[in-house]
Amino acid sequence: MPGVFPFKALRPQKQFVEAVAAHPYDVVSVKEAKDIVRENPLSFLRIEKSDVDMQEPHSAHDDRIYEIAKENLDHLVREKIMLQDQSACLYIYRQQKGDHEQYGIVGRVDLAEYEEGRIKKHELTKVDKEVDRVKHVLMVNANTGPVFLTYLAHEFIDSLVKRMVQRDPEYDFTADDGVSHTVWVLNDEEDISALTNAFKKVDAFYIADGHHRAAAAATVRRVKRAKNPAAKGDESYNFVLAVLFPHNQLQIMSYNRLVKDLNGLSDDDFLYRIGICFDIEDNLVEKLPGQCHEIGMYFRGRWYRLTAREGSYDGKDPVKVLDVSILHDNLLNPVLGITEPRTDRRVEYVSGVKGLQELERIVDSGEYAVAFSLYSTRMEQLMAASDAGKAMPPKSTWFEPKLRSGIFVHLLT
Repeated sequence: MPGVFPFKALRPQKQFVEAVAAHPYDVVSVKEAKDIVRENPLSFLRIEKSDVDMQEPHSAHDDRIYEIAKENLDHLVREKIMLQDQSACLYIYRQQKGDHEQYGIVGRVDLAEYEEGRIKKHELTKVDKEVDRVKHVLMVNANTGPVFLTYLAHEFIDSLVKRMVQRDPEYDFTADDGVSHTVWVLNDEEDISALTNAFKKVDAFYIADGHHRAAAAATVRRVKRAKNPAAKGDESYNFVLAVLFPHNQLQIMSYNRLVKDLNGLSDDDFLYRIGICFDIEDNLVEKLPGQCHEIGMYFRGRWYRLTAREGSYDGKDPVKVLDVSILHDNLLNPVLGITEPRTDRRVEYVSGVKGLQELERIVDSGEYAVAFSLYSTRMEQLMAASDAGKAMPPKSTWFEPKLRSGIFVHLLT
């Protein structure tokens, strides 16, 4: 079974942590990132998304991007903005937004467990994105952002965490999006031993977010092992930085869909084709579905409730039963002609954190023809798909809040 291990984190000094901590590289555009670093040159986006410091125009495949990332990280170390802990530690990382809070354990996990399937995934990776992260890790020689893992909640681990957060935290700040971030450093050997032993009773870890980071770390491990035939197996490149949260503390928001056009159909034909597999109700006041197998649709200024009919999906298949699959298999593909949702430019994905008004605004502008709001995927559904070794459709989950990069860095040797 997988375990969690302490490490010597490279992390910001207290007075710099709020400035350094940054959104994950894959949730902000280059333009958004440039605006952020213009106001805040200490932002970790200069390491995670270092093309912000490239001169325009430049190729997305320019290796100079990764060299700049290394230079920027070296600068933070050289200026003592970030320092490495002297002893191996575990860390507790709390995020809070409104009434929601979640407590994660920050450590490193063994990549052999990932490759042997005990750290389970539910998503396919894209080759270009994986290659980008491999180049980044090899050049910077570090995991600069954590893999977001979850596990089936364990009462004893919860009780340990509850006790350990009674002391004063190392960091405590609220970011510009209203999410507060609090970190406790666990450097006491008894605390570390208690947590590592408790995690030995957890059967599996599940990747909630960070599939490309995990896949890239595994590739880096293979590259470095090939160059080091005398390796003992405890080298740092055999591990990847991770934050582990109990499943019942995580919050998944819906990941909604926009479609450019009606695939040549008239309005009446479009609604008729939908009615083959769905019951259609006009005037969905709530705009968001209230339960599984209901889908909201915004079309021609009105909200509709689409309820999947029995027999239109396989209720025994952990992927086919998902609402994102039901929408694709019964509407996006057969009606609107979207056969490959990972690459089709006629479909766009909008996270639930942006609100349903954003869907209305975009459709009303005429840029897109129709929008679909989805009931959030459940953690139990994610785990069931992962346990079955199946990949969920793209953009099935949006975890909120997101982990900040730059609070912890795992250096490789």
